[in-house]
Amino acid sequence: MNRIDSLFGRLRSQGKRALMPFITAGDPDLETTLEVIAAMVGAGADMVEVGFPYSDPIADGPVISESYTRALRKGVRLAGVFATLAAARARIGETPLVGMVSYAIIHKMGVESFLEAATASGLDGLIVPDLPVEEAEALGASMQQRGLALIQLITPTTPADRALRIARSTTGFIYYVSVAGITGERKALPAELASSVARLREQVDLPVCIGFGVSTPEQIRELADLADGLIVGSAIVRRFAEPKPREELVAEVARFVAELAAPLATIGRS
Repeated sequence: MNRIDSLFGRLRSQGKRALMPFITAGDPDLETTLEVIAAMVGAGADMVEVGFPYSDPIADGPVISESYTRALRKGVRLAGVFATLAAARARIGETPLVGMVSYAIIHKMGVESFLEAATASGLDGLIVPDLPVEEAEALGASMQQRGLALIQLITPTTPADRALRIARSTTGFIYYVSVAGITGERKALPAELASSVARLREQVDLPVCIGFGVSTPEQIRELADLADGLIVGSAIVRRFAEPKPREELVAEVARFVAELAAPLATIGRS
């Protein structure tokens, strides 16, 4: 069974929710990426999302876009990213790893070559934000043969019939975008978020994870009853913007992840 499926099966049986932090591979360097992944898991992350740096991301706000730029300027390449993920897999055991990657990167390397490398590196799934559902069937089939989940996005503006089509072609979990627009921290999330996610969860069996704008322990606590998992990106990635010693950066990120995980620790207890 895919590690993502195993995780959500276990958490659902316990009435718990998953915390899924995001970082960019290679920002500030791949050695730090490895240490941060291990530290986040140690601090309470249930799953880790790793962004593949890309020069023209379509859904990312300035914090993550600038992180991608920093990584690319350092000369980060796919081979290095996959090697780092493989090293991380050896350190984090069965904790799922998910890649956020543009289809342009997959296409350039070649679908089969990319998926072979992704599987060998220990990835459990891919989020491909620029791949429309109409064109996802072939990639999804190839991924399913390798035990990889194709995680797709549904937004607040996605029509109901299209949302169901996306859900039916998704494996692993549904990535529900909490706000229309790009990634980034937000002080408040939309009032209609609860009803939108509730409707979706009534129609699908897959876990639903909320991302985009989730940035504080308070928001984690607020959303815990709505979703199966919470994704936090920009609030973590902005900590990489200013140069600092690796040990200090790793410790800072780990402390923040522990703060995000704290509200979820008591859920499911009798």
